[in-house]
Amino acid sequence: MRKQIPNLITLLNLFSGCVALTMAFRGAFAAVVMWVLIAALLDFFDGMAARLLNAHSDIGKELDSLADLVSFGVAPAAALHVLLRDHLRTAVVPVEVAQLIPYLAFMIPLFSAYRLAKFNLDERQRNSFLGLPTPANALFWISYCYGIWQLTPSDNLLLYLTLVLLLALSFLMVSEVPMFSLKVSKIDIRKNGIQLTLLLLATLFIAWWGIPGIAWSILTYILLSLLTFRKRRTTS
Repeated sequence: MRKQIPNLITLLNLFSGCVALTMAFRGAFAAVVMWVLIAALLDFFDGMAARLLNAHSDIGKELDSLADLVSFGVAPAAALHVLLRDHLRTAVVPVEVAQLIPYLAFMIPLFSAYRLAKFNLDERQRNSFLGLPTPANALFWISYCYGIWQLTPSDNLLLYLTLVLLLALSFLMVSEVPMFSLKVSKIDIRKNGIQLTLLLLATLFIAWWGIPGIAWSILTYILLSLLTFRKRRTTS
């Protein structure tokens, strides 16, 4: 029974993702944010529980990816689909084309599924990541959708910005761009300076902007990762 505790936490992650999905189709963006955040916490704690209880298993690894695909792939995609369908309509393109645009949101679970499968087979991603992690991508989109939903009226510029971000972040998930991990092995400011910098900036963003500050925090995470990677290349 003890070894099933991490799996139970993972299943609760999946449950949270399912609730977030139903909230998304209702247009309840604040509830989507809450349930995806709960899923993200559970995703963190299932790994911690597996390490503490020495309960790593192949089924746990597969369950984790399946839960993540729903919570961090399908749920944020549903929120973006509703946003594009109901709040970011455009009169520039023909009606037939405009009706298809919201379905581009489902690029998120497609690229998330590929990333999760790639991550499970990639031995290089033990202490850091190659490409944008699916939870980070999900957190960006749920907070972005919440923020844009509050803006009225919308305009075509927001639609184009959204589509550019969708393409960029989707490809970033499956890229080979190094991204630092938030896991801290030792309490050492010098070795964990980049993580502490992100934590400080994220705290300021969320305190200032509220939920949309999460999206700014994720963009900052990407920027800090790119700067760190460039610095290492120039010094090596």
